[in-house]
Amino acid sequence: MKLFDAVGDVFALDIGATALRVVQLRKSGHNWALVRYGAAPIDVKVAMSDSSEDQRRLGDSIMALVTHVGMTTQNVVLGIPSNKMFATVVDLPKLSPQELANTIKYQADQYIPMSSDEAKVDWAVLGNSPRDPKKDEVLLAGVTNKFSEQRLELLENLGFNVVAIEPDALGLVRSLVPTGNTDPMIVLDLGDYATDLVAVLEGTPRLIRSIPVGGKSFIKAAMQNLNIDESQAQQFIFKFGLYPDKLEGQIYRAVESTVEQLYTEFEKSIKFFQTRYPDKQLKNVILSGTASVMPGFGEYITKKSEIPVVIGNAWQNVSYPGNMQDELMKIANSFAVVVGLAERES
Repeated sequence: MKLFDAVGDVFALDIGATALRVVQLRKSGHNWALVRYGAAPIDVKVAMSDSSEDQRRLGDSIMALVTHVGMTTQNVVLGIPSNKMFATVVDLPKLSPQELANTIKYQADQYIPMSSDEAKVDWAVLGNSPRDPKKDEVLLAGVTNKFSEQRLELLENLGFNVVAIEPDALGLVRSLVPTGNTDPMIVLDLGDYATDLVAVLEGTPRLIRSIPVGGKSFIKAAMQNLNIDESQAQQFIFKFGLYPDKLEGQIYRAVESTVEQLYTEFEKSIKFFQTRYPDKQLKNVILSGTASVMPGFGEYITKKSEIPVVIGNAWQNVSYPGNMQDELMKIANSFAVVVGLAERES
């Protein structure tokens, strides 16, 4: 699925809530070779703001990072955060590509909770519907024109050529799901302010959700329930995590209700998947994201859902010098989106 076509060498840009990340790859046989990468922190208020001044600051930060990294191309693939888009899977009659395009054009309002005049809508045919073999299963994705045009204007004013805009969820699937693996699974990417959930079947997304719970939610809960400051809360969260036997279980009890809130949404997604694909059994959960390093989180999910959790590796399809192994593994949990965007084929 793509929102705009891409050609030639590109680098990928992930504008996150608290950091910018860029990656440039080059095709190397069946895999990819790392050319350049980098990251820089940004203020969440700047990242989320629509004001012209904050957009200018964001642009300055992007230029500073790209210049520091030394990108060799102006072509960029841009990610769209899951909380800025809407995606759904629908069953539609089997049609020619042109007929399908016309059908979606005139019926998109039925599936996407935004006016078709105010949104860019794209789609991908996934195959036969699991409910009706006479229909196709189609993944629809929409993003508001206001958001996409704002991001396009920002980057074009900086001199970049935006050759593709893709949902972050596609990047996650591309980098984290092992090539050729068709097993049903869930990708769970824990960010600072939200968690992206992608249910995957036969290597393609079947459900995309953004859950408004992330690492900052756990830190806030610890601050409030233990009456400690933010730095202490962060230290405790990422040192003791969800182990009830650590620090007399104080951290676990402080964040338990917040983690349960996230798990409740996770469970709803499992039920949706199993209802739509009753003959498919979820094999595992691939865990990634800046907050995924919280100790005990994977075990918590496995114990409650009885689905094995594995730690994702954003660099699994990428070759790089051996002396970079340690530094790349340290940031693998936060680079899944941008690496997957960079792995996008023309």
